[in-house]
Amino acid sequence: MAPKRLELLKEVAPTASRVAVLWNAADAAMNLRFREIEAAAKAMQILIQPLRVFEPDDFDEAFNSIHLDRPDAMVMITDALMGLNRKRVVEFAAENRLPTIYEVRDAVDDGGLISYGPNLPNFFTRAAYYIEKILKGAKPSDLPMEQPTVLELVINLRAAKAIGITLPSSIIVLADEVIE
Repeated sequence: MAPKRLELLKEVAPTASRVAVLWNAADAAMNLRFREIEAAAKAMQILIQPLRVFEPDDFDEAFNSIHLDRPDAMVMITDALMGLNRKRVVEFAAENRLPTIYEVRDAVDDGGLISYGPNLPNFFTRAAYYIEKILKGAKPSDLPMEQPTVLELVINLRAAKAIGITLPSSIIVLADEVIE
Protein backbone atom coordinates (compact mmCIF):
# COMPACT_ATOMS: atom_id res chain seq x y z
CA MET A 1 0.00 0.00 0.00
CA ALA A 2 3.03 2.28 0.29
CA PRO A 3 3.09 3.11 -3.43
CA LYS A 4 -0.61 3.95 -3.41
CA ARG A 5 -0.25 6.23 -0.37
CA LEU A 6 2.63 8.10 -2.02
CA GLU A 7 0.66 8.33 -5.25
CA LEU A 8 -2.30 9.83 -3.38
CA LEU A 9 0.01 12.22 -1.55
CA LYS A 10 1.49 13.36 -4.89
CA GLU A 11 -2.03 14.05 -6.17
CA VAL A 12 -2.73 16.16 -3.08
CA ALA A 13 0.66 17.89 -3.21
CA PRO A 14 1.79 17.59 -6.84
CA THR A 15 5.01 19.55 -6.37
CA ALA A 16 6.17 17.39 -3.45
CA SER A 17 9.64 16.07 -4.16
CA ARG A 18 10.71 15.48 -0.56
CA VAL A 19 8.48 13.60 1.87
CA ALA A 20 9.06 13.09 5.58
CA VAL A 21 8.17 9.67 6.97
CA LEU A 22 7.36 9.52 10.67
CA TRP A 23 7.45 6.09 12.31
CA ASN A 24 8.28 4.12 15.44
CA ALA A 25 11.76 2.80 14.69
CA ALA A 26 11.68 0.63 17.84
CA ASP A 27 9.10 -1.62 16.12
CA ALA A 28 10.62 -4.06 13.61
CA ALA A 29 7.37 -4.32 11.64
CA MET A 30 7.22 -0.54 11.27
CA ASN A 31 10.81 -0.54 10.00
CA LEU A 32 9.70 -2.96 7.27
CA ARG A 33 6.86 -0.62 6.35
CA PHE A 34 9.31 2.29 6.24
CA ARG A 35 11.50 0.33 3.82
CA GLU A 36 8.44 -0.28 1.60
CA ILE A 37 7.79 3.46 1.49
CA GLU A 38 11.47 4.11 0.81
CA ALA A 39 11.44 1.68 -2.15
CA ALA A 40 8.22 3.16 -3.54
CA ALA A 41 9.62 6.69 -3.18
CA LYS A 42 12.79 5.75 -5.03
CA ALA A 43 10.73 4.39 -7.92
CA MET A 44 8.71 7.64 -7.95
CA GLN A 45 11.86 9.80 -7.66
CA ILE A 46 10.78 11.20 -4.29
CA LEU A 47 13.41 11.94 -1.67
CA ILE A 48 12.57 10.56 1.79
CA GLN A 49 13.32 12.44 5.01
CA PRO A 50 13.28 9.78 7.76
CA LEU A 51 11.82 10.85 11.11
CA ARG A 52 12.46 8.01 13.54
CA VAL A 53 10.87 8.02 16.98
CA PHE A 54 11.36 5.45 19.71
CA GLU A 55 9.28 6.95 22.51
CA PRO A 56 6.92 9.92 23.09
CA ASP A 57 9.77 12.29 23.98
CA ASP A 58 11.24 11.84 20.49
CA PHE A 59 8.39 13.62 18.73
CA ASP A 60 9.74 17.06 19.59
CA GLU A 61 13.06 16.20 17.98
CA ALA A 62 11.29 14.89 14.87
CA PHE A 63 9.22 18.06 14.65
CA ASN A 64 12.33 20.21 15.10
CA SER A 65 13.91 18.32 12.23
CA ILE A 66 10.99 19.38 10.04
CA HIS A 67 11.47 23.01 11.08
CA LEU A 68 15.19 22.84 10.22
CA ASP A 69 14.83 20.99 6.92
CA ARG A 70 11.24 21.36 5.73
CA PRO A 71 9.81 18.56 3.59
CA ASP A 72 6.99 19.13 1.08
CA ALA A 73 4.68 16.56 2.68
CA MET A 74 4.61 13.79 5.28
CA VAL A 75 3.53 10.16 5.76
CA MET A 76 2.78 8.76 9.22
CA ILE A 77 3.16 5.01 9.70
CA THR A 78 0.73 3.87 12.39
CA ASP A 79 1.36 1.57 15.33
CA ALA A 80 0.48 1.84 19.03
CA LEU A 81 3.04 4.59 19.79
CA MET A 82 1.95 6.63 16.79
CA GLY A 83 -1.72 6.07 17.58
CA LEU A 84 -1.25 7.34 21.12
CA ASN A 85 0.45 10.47 19.74
CA ARG A 86 -1.82 10.83 16.71
CA LYS A 87 -3.48 14.10 17.78
CA ARG A 88 -0.09 15.64 18.43
CA VAL A 89 1.04 14.75 14.90
CA VAL A 90 -2.21 15.97 13.34
CA GLU A 91 -1.93 19.30 15.19
CA PHE A 92 1.72 19.71 14.17
CA ALA A 93 0.92 19.00 10.51
CA ALA A 94 -1.96 21.50 10.57
CA GLU A 95 0.03 24.24 12.34
CA ASN A 96 2.85 23.83 9.83
CA ARG A 97 0.58 23.51 6.80
CA LEU A 98 2.17 20.18 5.94
CA PRO A 99 0.09 17.88 3.70
CA THR A 100 0.11 14.53 5.49
CA ILE A 101 -1.30 11.10 4.67
CA TYR A 102 -2.16 8.67 7.44
CA GLU A 103 -2.78 4.93 7.37
CA VAL A 104 -6.03 4.99 9.32
CA ARG A 105 -9.00 7.30 9.33
CA ASP A 106 -8.80 8.18 13.05
CA ALA A 107 -6.23 10.85 12.22
CA VAL A 108 -8.53 12.37 9.59
CA ASP A 109 -11.43 12.33 12.05
CA ASP A 110 -9.10 14.27 14.39
CA GLY A 111 -8.43 16.93 11.72
CA GLY A 112 -5.80 15.27 9.51
CA LEU A 113 -5.86 15.72 5.74
CA ILE A 114 -6.13 12.27 4.16
CA SER A 115 -5.93 8.58 5.03
CA TYR A 116 -5.78 5.43 2.99
CA GLY A 117 -5.84 2.05 4.68
CA PRO A 118 -7.88 -0.76 6.09
CA ASN A 119 -11.37 -0.15 7.36
CA LEU A 120 -10.75 -0.96 11.03
CA PRO A 121 -14.35 -1.90 11.97
CA ASN A 122 -14.30 -4.46 9.15
CA PHE A 123 -10.89 -5.63 10.32
CA PHE A 124 -12.24 -6.24 13.84
CA THR A 125 -15.31 -8.00 12.46
CA ARG A 126 -13.00 -10.43 10.66
CA ALA A 127 -11.06 -10.93 13.91
CA ALA A 128 -14.33 -11.81 15.66
CA TYR A 129 -15.00 -14.38 12.94
CA TYR A 130 -11.67 -16.05 13.72
CA ILE A 131 -12.28 -15.95 17.45
CA GLU A 132 -15.65 -17.64 16.92
CA LYS A 133 -14.02 -20.39 14.84
CA ILE A 134 -11.37 -21.00 17.52
CA LEU A 135 -13.95 -21.04 20.32
CA LYS A 136 -15.87 -23.67 18.34
CA GLY A 137 -12.78 -25.87 18.23
CA ALA A 138 -10.84 -24.87 15.11
CA LYS A 139 -7.08 -24.95 15.43
CA PRO A 140 -5.59 -21.48 14.81
CA SER A 141 -2.85 -23.05 12.68
CA ASP A 142 -5.52 -24.50 10.36
CA LEU A 143 -7.15 -21.14 9.69
CA PRO A 144 -5.97 -19.18 6.64
CA MET A 145 -4.15 -15.88 7.10
CA GLU A 146 -6.12 -12.92 5.77
CA GLN A 147 -5.09 -9.48 4.67
CA PRO A 148 -7.50 -6.55 4.83
CA THR A 149 -9.83 -6.57 1.86
CA VAL A 150 -11.81 -3.43 2.64
CA LEU A 151 -9.68 -0.32 2.20
CA GLU A 152 -10.93 3.22 2.54
CA LEU A 153 -9.85 6.63 1.37
CA VAL A 154 -11.00 9.41 3.71
CA ILE A 155 -10.45 13.09 2.95
CA ASN A 156 -10.92 16.10 5.21
CA LEU A 157 -11.77 19.19 3.14
CA ARG A 158 -11.68 21.41 6.24
CA ALA A 159 -8.08 20.34 6.83
CA ALA A 160 -7.24 21.04 3.18
CA LYS A 161 -8.69 24.53 3.45
CA ALA A 162 -6.88 25.16 6.74
CA ILE A 163 -3.48 24.33 5.23
CA GLY A 164 -4.24 26.26 2.06
CA ILE A 165 -4.53 23.55 -0.55
CA THR A 166 -7.27 22.73 -3.03
CA LEU A 167 -7.77 19.03 -3.56
CA PRO A 168 -8.26 17.93 -7.16
CA SER A 169 -11.72 16.61 -7.96
CA SER A 170 -10.06 13.45 -9.32
CA ILE A 171 -9.10 12.45 -5.79
CA ILE A 172 -12.32 13.64 -4.13
CA VAL A 173 -14.45 11.39 -6.35
CA LEU A 174 -12.34 8.39 -5.30
CA ALA A 175 -12.95 9.03 -1.60
CA ASP A 176 -15.06 6.64 0.41
CA GLU A 177 -15.82 9.53 2.74
CA VAL A 178 -15.29 13.27 2.52
CA ILE A 179 -15.39 15.32 5.71
CA GLU A 180 -16.59 18.85 4.92
